[in-house]
Amino acid sequence: MSNHLICLEKHMFFAALLNRILIIPSSKVDYEFHRVLDIDHIDKCLGRKVVVTFEEFAKGRKGHMHIDKFICYFSQPQPCFMDEERVKKLQSLGVSMNKLEAAWNEDVKNPKPRTVQDIMIKFSSDDDVIAIGDVFFADVEKEWVMQPRGPISHKCKTLVEPSRLILLTAQRFIQTFLGENFIALHFRRHGFLKFCNAKKPSCFYPVPQAADCINRVVERANSAVIYLSTDAAESETGLLQSLVVFNGKTVPLVGRPARNSAEKWDALLYRHGLEGDRQVEAMLDKTICSLSDVFIGSMGSTFTEDILRLRKDWGSASLCDEYLCQGELPNFIADDE
Repeated sequence: MSNHLICLEKHMFFAALLNRILIIPSSKVDYEFHRVLDIDHIDKCLGRKVVVTFEEFAKGRKGHMHIDKFICYFSQPQPCFMDEERVKKLQSLGVSMNKLEAAWNEDVKNPKPRTVQDIMIKFSSDDDVIAIGDVFFADVEKEWVMQPRGPISHKCKTLVEPSRLILLTAQRFIQTFLGENFIALHFRRHGFLKFCNAKKPSCFYPVPQAADCINRVVERANSAVIYLSTDAAESETGLLQSLVVFNGKTVPLVGRPARNSAEKWDALLYRHGLEGDRQVEAMLDKTICSLSDVFIGSMGSTFTEDILRLRKDWGSASLCDEYLCQGELPNFIADDE
């Protein structure tokens, strides 16, 4: 989910620079942004219509939905990864397009730093409808992308934020289970071992070492409970729970429970048909973490980075916020394959 949001933010940046309206992809082809984000909030913050849904675009074009120019940010290993299935989905929606073209000779494995001027020169066009692909790894001027007085000048704390339903549900969960003084932990595990060990230094810590690091934060924050956002197996979270201790007492690791009709904290999601949606649940996790007193994140995770972005923008960031075992090396690292 976080990768989709990064792409959205960068596309907003490109659209602002090029003075264009951004079309949110159809949920039949791409991510269902409208289920997790407040799209209207973006327009209100900017004071004008800058984002439209695909359905609004289709209605305005009266069925004539042609992409006049499709520019790919990267040329290697291939311009704009467009598999046959995605092309068929676009065609089924009535979208036609011209041939893909690369903006410059750029390898996705080694993106060059690009300036705003570079982008203006290569991506400006007189064509009515353009598409820009492969911006996820684009190395643009990061400090410009989402700052309030940058190209996307706005009057809000943040542009890309959870929908009102998800925010209220997060608040109700906190009122039900956590209270005002809690730590949030994003404990990324599934698939992270190989990813982290390919990095130097590794960012994958043995559970006992992770517990020691968490205990130090608990002591500084003096919190009685930890919200756990994780994809770890129960065998790992069970061991972690047994090792997280403060003043001789186990500090509860609280996750979101399965739906229970006797509990009403998630009633809004249920009433609006959003329960059981994995992307909604991920955004709910992200929102709860963003509202915590202290946050411990996983180095190298885009999910963690988006939480840190929200905490900064919402003013909920703490001096105690840190990456798990920040500044430490794992005390044991497996050999490469």
